[in-house]
Amino acid sequence: MIYLVEDDNSIRELVVYTLNNMDMPTQGFSKPSEFWRAMEEQLPTMILLDVMLPEEDGLHILKKLRSMPDTKKMPIMMLTAKTSEYDKVVGLDLGADDYVAKPFGMMELVARIKALIRRAEPEEKGIEFSIGDLYVSPSRHIVKVAGENVMLTLKEFEMLCLLLENKGIVLTRGQLLDKVWGYSFDGENRTVDVHVRTLRQKLGPAGELIQTVRGVGYKIGDTPNE
Repeated sequence: MIYLVEDDNSIRELVVYTLNNMDMPTQGFSKPSEFWRAMEEQLPTMILLDVMLPEEDGLHILKKLRSMPDTKKMPIMMLTAKTSEYDKVVGLDLGADDYVAKPFGMMELVARIKALIRRAEPEEKGIEFSIGDLYVSPSRHIVKVAGENVMLTLKEFEMLCLLLENKGIVLTRGQLLDKVWGYSFDGENRTVDVHVRTLRQKLGPAGELIQTVRGVGYKIGDTPNE
């Protein structure tokens, strides 16, 4: 079950109708209070959350969801008319896994939802990565820097693991979008760059391991200067 919190009736009805017709059971809510009541009855597999809502704004709801054990790692996608990079960074920093600006195309929205649900499925790999002060366990969803736990969003974690799995290899923005988000690069999408920026910030000194290859993409080396 997917929960959609959206106060715009036309958008909410269109998204709910489309997803239900694609065998993706979805329930819509116009008010946060209705959403919280439903959460007490049944937890969804994913949440689509508008930013500007009556009663309680979406970012506040997101923050509360990420502080609750049952929804800490649940896929959450923000839907918003706010398109500035700052607004996106704020949402991603609070724990959003993806950020879709209005107006959006339904085909793109559905593709992103499917990719997010697919990527949220548990990893079964037993591989662990250790480079300098950075330690990552994909199967246990653990990231540590100098022995201290680091909390990442689902997309940040998946991107970090993908870069580690391809250590020393430059991955283009298109490859990262395809593997992590499940859709192609259109030449202007800033999703990867925004996530790399927040990922580096959260990793602190270890974030320097993520190197920018100008005009191509990103890679991880054995040292920040490699």
